[in-house]
Amino acid sequence: MARLPLATRESVPEAQRSVFDDIVKSLGAVPRYGPGSVMVHVPQAHLWATGLNHYLRDESSLPKKIQELAMLVTARELDCQHIWNAHAASARKAGVRSEIVDALRDRKELPALAADEAAVMNYGREFFRTRRVSRGGFQAALEQFGRQGVVELAFVMGNYSLLALLINSFDTDLPPDRTEPLLPV
Repeated sequence: MARLPLATRESVPEAQRSVFDDIVKSLGAVPRYGPGSVMVHVPQAHLWATGLNHYLRDESSLPKKIQELAMLVTARELDCQHIWNAHAASARKAGVRSEIVDALRDRKELPALAADEAAVMNYGREFFRTRRVSRGGFQAALEQFGRQGVVELAFVMGNYSLLALLINSFDTDLPPDRTEPLLPV
């Protein structure tokens, strides 16, 4: 059960109520699930965080397949059910093979990966497990995605880490219509 009640216009900082109104108008309702349900309590921060998210999802030089795989690596490493549920199907649709998605979810040995997939997997796992990326891991990502792409890869993983922190620490509810199996944690 979520640790915060649904945000209302009266519950947000008074100076941010017009931003709250704009967010609710654009979404059609106050977000009930996931990171938006937390961020909307501080509407200005919600606006900035979603701006970064929109850039990464819509303007990044990274292919959708790589973006989605980076999101899944982050969700799995941080045990974030909501991000996993929101992105496993879209990762498959973007070209991440189901056997990769399933093995990642179940923490099983991964099938053979293409060079770009291996670069994402190694970059994310190294960072989340050691708090560093080795020279080799960095160089592999740089060779696959170029300078802009490797920076954007780090941004994607950092952004989804922020979202996972909000989701996991505020214990937001999963949408009732979820379709993916839960992460074994």
